Amino acid sequence: MAQIKIFDTTLRDGEQSPGASMTASEKIRMAHELQDLGVDIIEAGF
Repeated sequence: MAQIKIFDTTLRDGEQSPGASMTASEKIRMAHELQDLGVDIIEAGF
């Protein structure tokens, strides 16, 4: 059976949206939340 991986770019692409920004602490919290949701791969920019 094929395996599906969830790849999230919220922490990278979200930062490029006008008016959207997060502190390093907020990004770390978001990464933990994504992990808790079962996201396999998180792409982030710091």
